[in-house]
Amino acid sequence: MGDDIDGWANIHDDILKEIAEHFYSYDDFIRLRLVCKQWSLKLPEISSEILWLLVPEESSSTHIYEDEEIYHLMNLPIADEVPLDIQSLDEDEIHHLKLPEMQNKLIRGSFGGWLIVLDIYQCSMYMLNAFTKVRLDLPPISTFPDIVDYNPNNYGFEYTVWNWDDDNRDDYRISSSLKNRVHVWKVIINSCPSNDNEDFLAVAIYGPRCTLAFYKPNDKRWLDLSRKSSFHDVIFFGEKIYAVDEGGQLYEFDTNTKSGPVGGIHEAKPPSDAALGPYQLKYLVGCANGSLLMLARHFMPGSHWTYKFDIYELKKNAKEWSRLDSLKNYVLMIGLNSSVQMLPASLQTKGNQIYFTDNLLELKPYRAEYQDIGIFNLDRGSCHFLLCEEKFTCPPVWCYSSSFL
Repeated sequence: MGDDIDGWANIHDDILKEIAEHFYSYDDFIRLRLVCKQWSLKLPEISSEILWLLVPEESSSTHIYEDEEIYHLMNLPIADEVPLDIQSLDEDEIHHLKLPEMQNKLIRGSFGGWLIVLDIYQCSMYMLNAFTKVRLDLPPISTFPDIVDYNPNNYGFEYTVWNWDDDNRDDYRISSSLKNRVHVWKVIINSCPSNDNEDFLAVAIYGPRCTLAFYKPNDKRWLDLSRKSSFHDVIFFGEKIYAVDEGGQLYEFDTNTKSGPVGGIHEAKPPSDAALGPYQLKYLVGCANGSLLMLARHFMPGSHWTYKFDIYELKKNAKEWSRLDSLKNYVLMIGLNSSVQMLPASLQTKGNQIYFTDNLLELKPYRAEYQDIGIFNLDRGSCHFLLCEEKFTCPPVWCYSSSFL
């Protein structure tokens, strides 16, 4: 019997790779590599440098097996100009993930392989590693600063919400399931937790006024970071938190304080030609050279179709934004993920592009007939749209870090 085991362990490389080509589930592929040390050495890891897009298999009713839902982890080859849909992808470009108990859940952010998940009916929030299935709890939605009371027995009106407006306070009651769908817009973290420890910080954009809340390890509640309204994006960069509002004003908060982040309005004024109005969103991206980028994403009037981006750079220690016409060799990924800059060395594409996902999906009619997901090419000044015909109830997110493998 020992000889048989040795025989399988020393199977020819080409035969083993041919077997592996029939494994399209990420979980099954990992099990295949764990059969023995020789197979682990012979079979490649799924590349961590490739840009992956995580999408539900279907929009309104995903296939459920043993209380798990199937998600596509897709490597998108961007080589032509035709809209991309799931059916047009070869199976070797898709890996399938089984994520536990994702019914009635919304993804509200991603960093590396970690997803920030919101439970609509349980009112809970947690981080889920899509690859290892490790779960770390975050404080529940009822602990956000504007929730002054949560009564689960008061069916249909569980939350009492503090609707602050400068000097005025107007409390109101609302259903938790309704409030949960639109209360948290985006959550970011500063790093991937190590060894399943909660050694990370988090910031959320939340509430009808799009304000900021902060979480640090072992806290039981979300803490006030800023009551200024209309924040569009927030990032961790260096040892600071940066946020941008609808007018392009930058905010800076220092995280090296015992009581929590301290800061406020940054001395850099908004770019003089920064876009304003209802048909644009702003994003922040930290760069390897220490610069900060601000992106203005423009939508077609009367719709949520992206048609162009403006890019501004705030160089390290600078006090004024300058306009950029090119990203040179870099690509940017924005959406519900923590925005990031990457070199496209392992991507099947060139630099000077912006990958974007649809983080306004909940503001559209249920089962919207289009998805605003794609790539903006700065050389051509045009968008290449992806997955246009798919219908998602939860926006896809980018997975891009090597830290989860």
